[in-house]
Amino acid sequence: MNVASLPATVFAELARTSPAPAGLTLLRSALHTRRLLLLKALLVRVHRERASVGSDALGRFERSWDLLEQVERHHPAVVRDVLDYPTTGLWLAAALAEPAGPDFDRLLNRLDMVALTAALRCGAPLDLTVETADGVLSLPGAGRLRLPSGRVRITAGNRTVRFHPDAGRRPAPTVLTLVGGRRGVLAGRGPDWSPVRALPRRTALLDDLDPYRVPVGTAGGSVGTPAAHVDTDHAAWSARWRAAQELLTRTDPGRAVEVGRSVRVVVPLVPCGPGHRGATLSAAPGAVLTSLPDEAWGMAETLVHELHHSKLATLHELVPLYGPGREAVHQVGWRPDPRPIAGVLHGAYAHLALADLWRRAATVEGVPKSWRSDAGQQFDELHDQVGEALAILLESDELTTEGREFAHQMRQHHASLGATPLVAG
Repeated sequence: MNVASLPATVFAELARTSPAPAGLTLLRSALHTRRLLLLKALLVRVHRERASVGSDALGRFERSWDLLEQVERHHPAVVRDVLDYPTTGLWLAAALAEPAGPDFDRLLNRLDMVALTAALRCGAPLDLTVETADGVLSLPGAGRLRLPSGRVRITAGNRTVRFHPDAGRRPAPTVLTLVGGRRGVLAGRGPDWSPVRALPRRTALLDDLDPYRVPVGTAGGSVGTPAAHVDTDHAAWSARWRAAQELLTRTDPGRAVEVGRSVRVVVPLVPCGPGHRGATLSAAPGAVLTSLPDEAWGMAETLVHELHHSKLATLHELVPLYGPGREAVHQVGWRPDPRPIAGVLHGAYAHLALADLWRRAATVEGVPKSWRSDAGQQFDELHDQVGEALAILLESDELTTEGREFAHQMRQHHASLGATPLVAG
């Protein structure tokens, strides 16, 4: 696909970091299409390499695929919701990159949990037995159940789900209830059940449970260490999220709506050094990985900044904005290390959104005075840095035709922000 096949106004709005709903709709559709392609690629690979896949892993994969297809026929919205969950993207990326062998077989078993979650959330009758290698049943976007053994029978009906561990002492089953509408949520309590907590307004989840919330293996170290469930102060995260949403609503209502509709998951990271860190992953659009900011405006800035990395990554999958990686690197004002052209574009885009936010924060009433003053100073510095990065982009031959148009639209928005804003009194 190229820019000519996209509505010109939507492409321009995305380039200008606009929170217009049309852009969000387009990116959601692109994300789902991409997720289906990756899932189909995994199926093709399993069939092509079935001789090298363990018989147990192959059988489980095929049974899970059949279950997913059955659920999708009657409840496509539920399956779409589970497939588009950010951690599903990280699992698919890991599975497709893993060479054939025992690790690949273990990754294939994750489809059990994806299909099972979809089946349980649709409320259909169910009676099946699932095996886990580590005695943990991890349901994406729902929660985690610890088992006394690696085998559990699961029965569902009348919006009630029961997990019957296969253990000698025959413990009482863990019981969950399906609540909500057609895309039900599993809710319940028990000593072995840990739910994924919803953040205020229930537009996003605080996921400190999913084993794929950061990339598996050594790749996870590049984004930080995920906080453990027992170490997460859920009340503090909820308070910071609520305060950040209220602050965004006062500062930029459209941006607040965009964050509420686009950020599906916040993944807590262990603090590392002064300040806080944030990250996004191209394989997991809609997830913001961050340590807990000290103030509401720190959370608001992180959400806006990381959301625009996600937006750009999804758009690039739909419309390539730059070519394959080259050795050329460029110096930018916000980092000490030179960046490839992709890094320049990503950084300029995310910081352009921040410059927009900071300009508004410096000129509207109803925001904390300390943030208002700091926002004016930050805008002044960052506005210049983004301008320099845009010059690099527009002089580069590494952008595609669509990428150059995107950068041109970014520059127009950058120019429209003007010089240092007059800080409100």
